[in-house]
Amino acid sequence: MRNHRNRVAVSGLAAAVTAIGLLSAGAANADTFIPLPGGELTRELPHGMTITVRLAGESATINPSLGNTPLSRNTWVSGTAHVELTGGDRKSVGAKIAPGYIVGCQVDIGGGRINGTGKVGQSGDNLSASTSAGGRLTLGPGQAGRHMILDLEAPDDYGNEEHSKANSFRGPTGSVTWADATLALDGCAGYAQARAFVIVKVRGAEGVSVVTLWGQPFSLG
Repeated sequence: MRNHRNRVAVSGLAAAVTAIGLLSAGAANADTFIPLPGGELTRELPHGMTITVRLAGESATINPSLGNTPLSRNTWVSGTAHVELTGGDRKSVGAKIAPGYIVGCQVDIGGGRINGTGKVGQSGDNLSASTSAGGRLTLGPGQAGRHMILDLEAPDDYGNEEHSKANSFRGPTGSVTWADATLALDGCAGYAQARAFVIVKVRGAEGVSVVTLWGQPFSLG
């Protein structure tokens, strides 16, 4: 039995989220550690600001067959998404960071965007698009889905529980760090890939801007 602790920390808010889970890896399959390069992009925004998004410390630890079945993979992913805003009136701007992973079964995930169904498409990045539950996806050949790292709980204006996939912040910087977050895939008989993404939504007086940073695709076996 292999124990993993899934740790998620956010900055830009006075909050931290920690979730603990016990995961079992097949004894006959050695785990594979994959260091990943992360990435960085800089964009000019219409608010008179510049945004820089970084994905750092990214890695994946892959167990190719969970439960000794070729239809399942289990992966533990880690990384840090950092956002920096410079120039303009940053105090009046609100932003959200939503990190996650797109997973494909016998489908190319090397390009394109994430549409409202969680598949690779061209309809733009949507923070409210459907995601997997508990880090587990069930996909057949030619299908893709996505898993969001965050599930932040907070009461709404009426005291009801709300869940958010994004970390909201004001000011020049915000970040999300995750360590050994579970990313599991069932039902895929062929090759499978995953790829990290960081969606950042910036809202100001001039409107809303959405920037997406993609990580490097990696094989799940």
